[in-house]
Amino acid sequence: MLVLSRKIGERILIGDNITVTVVRISQGIVRIGIEAPRDMSVVREEVVVHESEEPAENPCEGVEINIPGKIPPQNPITF
Repeated sequence: MLVLSRKIGERILIGDNITVTVVRISQGIVRIGIEAPRDMSVVREEVVVHESEEPAENPCEGVEINIPGKIPPQNPITF
């Protein structure tokens, strides 16, 4: 892994067509901008579904919505 130090506004070039720019640094959070060709997928690691995991058919199945102070419904709402 290559580790680089950059200041706000400084860039990192990857190949001929990808640019990573440090946009903001605040309270331990680094905001970056990524310029890449439209046909290239750029996603955060945590949103990628790992091949070994199968996505749930309905990820909200069995979720009940209860509003504090209200009487819970007789038939809970599920998504």
